[in-house]
Amino acid sequence: MPTLIRQAGPQDAVQIADIANRLIRDTLFTFTTQERHPDEIANRLRSDPPPFLVAQIDDRVMGFATYGPFRNGPGYRHTQEHSIQLMPAAQGRGLGRSLMQHLEERARAQDVHVLVAGISSANPKAVAFHSALGFRHAGLMPQVGRKWDRWLDLILMQKQL
Repeated sequence: MPTLIRQAGPQDAVQIADIANRLIRDTLFTFTTQERHPDEIANRLRSDPPPFLVAQIDDRVMGFATYGPFRNGPGYRHTQEHSIQLMPAAQGRGLGRSLMQHLEERARAQDVHVLVAGISSANPKAVAFHSALGFRHAGLMPQVGRKWDRWLDLILMQKQL
């Protein structure tokens, strides 16, 4: 199946929210419990579109990747934290790798020097995925997240571009 990697637009907000909200509701991969509303996503993409890519097969968004500030302040402007999320049916097919390659190209063009991944300790597949893409372990923050009455560690990984 041909895959299209492209900049997300407001028209993708419902499908992006579906992907994000499935992870929020059903997994410990994200520490948040507040579901994303499509209008919030559409407004963000309309007003000041961040680097936000989607992977599309036929007419269906199967995953997305984006990045934003790692920390506040001008000294951190060349370091960005990214997020990548895929539908279960899209995993293991090279879609995540393709999204990340495109995202890294976009980041380099915007003078990003380091991409950071903050990964839940409940998601060892994400650690393996990032390792395969050249991310290196940068730190462990024990028990900084809490969801479903469980304390979760945050694994930090980074890649210099």
